[in-house]
Amino acid sequence: MKVFISADIEGISGVSAWEQIARDSAEYEGARRRMTAEVRAACEGALAAGASGVLVRDAHGSARNIEHSELPRQARLVRGWSGGPMMMMDGLERGFAAAVYIGYHSRAGSAASPMSHTMSTTLAEFRVNGRPVSEFELNAWAAASLKVPSVYISGDKGACLQARRLLPRIGYTAVMEGLGEATVHLHPREAEARIRAGVEAALKDKAARALPKLPARPVVDLRFKEIKRAQRFSFYPGAERTADDSVRLRCAGCMDILRAVQFIY
Repeated sequence: MKVFISADIEGISGVSAWEQIARDSAEYEGARRRMTAEVRAACEGALAAGASGVLVRDAHGSARNIEHSELPRQARLVRGWSGGPMMMMDGLERGFAAAVYIGYHSRAGSAASPMSHTMSTTLAEFRVNGRPVSEFELNAWAAASLKVPSVYISGDKGACLQARRLLPRIGYTAVMEGLGEATVHLHPREAEARIRAGVEAALKDKAARALPKLPARPVVDLRFKEIKRAQRFSFYPGAERTADDSVRLRCAGCMDILRAVQFIY
């Protein structure tokens, strides 16, 4: 049983501000250590459930945050960006038993976390077929297109609840909760213990391995925080300007959505 782990940082216990996750910040080292610890806990849970191997995708910023030497020896790590459309799911392929998501955050436009966003902080809103979506949903669709079920998520409470709406049986651990511009966190050791146990339980729950329904011919509406970015993206092939700050795309499937995301930044 091979397990894939996609790891972000904004939903890691102890992370509460953008300054903590910038590589040139004095607080960054602490955030990356916490990210590494929670990913290590997820790896340990997967191995306890019988995983023969774990592939970890470092999916934040430079994608060079996780300290590989602190992960179990059975864990391989994807660092950096390949330039392909799978982005936060780089390395995933058919044949993996399940995908796990660590350190995930709420969608753009959500008040569940002061760090809520979807794929790019330049976006105020990311909608698919009229509904606002999260990074988890986009990545779970990408996994489902390869017949890989998404079985567990950790992160802020809003991200976990959003994931449960897509996959009602998905295992989850809310390690933090937004409180306006503040955040309330589990103790780091408690977060690690719950993630370790949660991943193990989720991988052993065969009934949880359901695939989400993929959107058929999705219509994507992007509302940008800056009008100049909407103007620039309006030149993307097939894009339709729907308002000064908004652009619409009509896609053939979820991979079309991910291809377009590469050009948003």
